[in-house]
Amino acid sequence: MRYLIDTNILIRLRTEISFISKEVLQILEDLENRIYISTVSIQEIFMLLQAGKIHVPVWKQAQDVFEFIETNGISINYVKKEHLLTFAGLMPVSGHHDPFDRMIIAQALTEKIPLISSDAKFTAYRKQKLDFIFNEK
Repeated sequence: MRYLIDTNILIRLRTEISFISKEVLQILEDLENRIYISTVSIQEIFMLLQAGKIHVPVWKQAQDVFEFIETNGISINYVKKEHLLTFAGLMPVSGHHDPFDRMIIAQALTEKIPLISSDAKFTAYRKQKLDFIFNEK
């Protein structure tokens, strides 16, 4: 099965794996599953690192992030026209306006793959047919 992981899941995989639930770890460790990360998440990580909002000592350069992704068998899900069209049609959700999150949600909806995140606000998108797995930790 295919899964799209949110930015916070990738960061936790690198920094604090104890914050990944047993259910999510089983999904991520199952070699039958294909795990994806959005280019939007990668961009968000670079921005967070540059702004000093996250500190990941082993990610000194952009290449270090890509090496971690590749070493862990994670595939990159590039933003396509179809994703942008879904993004443009997403219904507003009260209290959630993060454009990075909304683009990642649009990718999951377009690709019809479950999205794994620690962000409880994503549950509101289930009404829009988002297959959401909440990393409750």
